[in-house]
Amino acid sequence: MPQPVTYRGMTLVVPDNDSEWKEYFEHARQHRLALRACAACGLLRYPPTHACPWCMALEWTWREVSGRGTIYSYEIVVHAIQPGFKDAAPYPVVLVELDEQRGAPTPDEALRIVANLVRPDFTPEDEKSVAIGKRVRVVFQDLADHLALPQFTLTDEPAAGRVWRLPG
Repeated sequence: MPQPVTYRGMTLVVPDNDSEWKEYFEHARQHRLALRACAACGLLRYPPTHACPWCMALEWTWREVSGRGTIYSYEIVVHAIQPGFKDAAPYPVVLVELDEQRGAPTPDEALRIVANLVRPDFTPEDEKSVAIGKRVRVVFQDLADHLALPQFTLTDEPAAGRVWRLPG
């Protein structure tokens, strides 16, 4: 039985029989962002499902990615549903398009991952700093010897394309 971990007052457990997420978090604990790559078509996927969403093949391998990308979309959570996040609100959640598969298999279906946008000290990034097109990189917040959470932080790289943010 895996050890439960407390994060922001919530108990996190990745069961041993959760084949989709168990290995994902094992890689994350080693500070590696690894995703499933289809053995048939070669496309990476997130979340780590069994079947390839594009060709439906069931064979795959884990492939490490750089963890660098561009904010494709975002949301500022103002009213946190989870009690552990109420003190952090407002906080940004980002949809990051990773560099490894930008615009593939189509411009509308690229490799994208959802995570919190944090500062290097893992506090939420200020909402005024968040914008579509800004560059980010993955950071890993160690929660226990066996669990780390992949999150993203802004980089100093130039933005990709047009930068846009919610008015206000």
